[in-house]
Amino acid sequence: MPNSWDVQSWRQKTALQQPEYPNAEALLGVEQTLAAMPPLVFAGEARQLRADLAQVAQGKAFLLQGGDCAESFAEFAANNIRDTFKVLLQMAVVMTYAGKCPVVKVGRMAGQFAKPRSSGSETVNGVELPSYRGDIINGIEFDEAARIPDPERLVKVYNQSAATMNLLRAFSQGGFADLHQVHQWNLDFISASPAGERYKTIADKIDDALQFMEACGLGAGTSQFRETSFYTSHEALLLPYEQALTRQDSLTGKWYDCSAHMLWIGDRTRQIDGAHVEFLRGVHNPIGVKAGPSMDPEDLIRLCDILNPNNEEGRLNVIVRMGADKVADGMPNLIRAIEREGKKVVWSSDPMHGNTVKASTGYKTRKVDDVLREVQQFFEVHKAEGTYPGGVHFEMTGQNVTECVGGAFQVTEADLANRYHTHCDPRLNADQSLELAFMIAETLKKARG
Repeated sequence: MPNSWDVQSWRQKTALQQPEYPNAEALLGVEQTLAAMPPLVFAGEARQLRADLAQVAQGKAFLLQGGDCAESFAEFAANNIRDTFKVLLQMAVVMTYAGKCPVVKVGRMAGQFAKPRSSGSETVNGVELPSYRGDIINGIEFDEAARIPDPERLVKVYNQSAATMNLLRAFSQGGFADLHQVHQWNLDFISASPAGERYKTIADKIDDALQFMEACGLGAGTSQFRETSFYTSHEALLLPYEQALTRQDSLTGKWYDCSAHMLWIGDRTRQIDGAHVEFLRGVHNPIGVKAGPSMDPEDLIRLCDILNPNNEEGRLNVIVRMGADKVADGMPNLIRAIEREGKKVVWSSDPMHGNTVKASTGYKTRKVDDVLREVQQFFEVHKAEGTYPGGVHFEMTGQNVTECVGGAFQVTEADLANRYHTHCDPRLNADQSLELAFMIAETLKKARG
């Protein structure tokens, strides 16, 4: 691959999963508008995330990445953002306390609007229309006009992402994330659940520890206890949007995609000679690569060479999404290839995308037991290989949805219709997410012991 790169060099490559806009001039006008807008995140923040992820790569921290499958215009609300942030804080506290390990928190928020699809069209009652590809591209309504890609949606996504980012900064730095508020993060509908009760026990112990530290004059009121670092991420799928928000850092001269702190390449768009790899190799954000069952170990090494030529810790996150019971077959060879070549990566588990099934009621769903099992297998394989299981990557929400079956509250297939709100794939609700956090914390504690 040639060394020359610029923000438009991806346009000389094959770009999969891109919509066909009927008006190229309208799209160009939107790109120019976005290119003149302020960045959503800053280069220095992306560099700090790379430093934090370097700690993960060294086995000194753990990555928690979670949030919406696909953000939408319809569900945009401050309370929804707040509640997802709350659950991520709860999960991080559980992992930090029980696992005795710093947790790097990254949300699938403020930009996760585009979704790859297995087919370019769908047919309902004999009518064929283009597939819904996320609110950044077209509408979810099964209507011919709604399914036409509309470039003006990119501007709406930018504005919604900016508002979301503003709220997340306020939550993380303005006192909401203060450990003294640890009890207040418990959502009403999970407070009486088994996971909620276990969380309350940890929160009580944290309260006691903070009071003890304050009594000893050890500074429990300092910023480390009152604030937290929180980063954003999304799949860099719609390349015109990503290019429009890419900026050259005035301090270093390097290019950063300022639509999010971390971007990842999906399992459908990780072609070695493809446009997505070409674009992301030139920006200096932390980059993720999804690795499904079809990932060839040698292709993974080539991706490392292209995306992280200097083999820097914290640059590359390999997000494994095999499916329950397939991890033991697919992941060891990937790990061995990485170890053989001395590549420095963060290993994280996406136990969601390989475990999507169709319920008897017709809804797409995931079984919580399958999700738990894939995470457990992820840890077991790393233990057997002598490597570090660095993180997890979930589709989840703070809303009381019924989209995944199982969990302590035993959501059944018959329950799915009650609160099935996702615009794309099923998400864990807050209770299921917290239940998973306890399992990870216990496993992490044993792995680090």
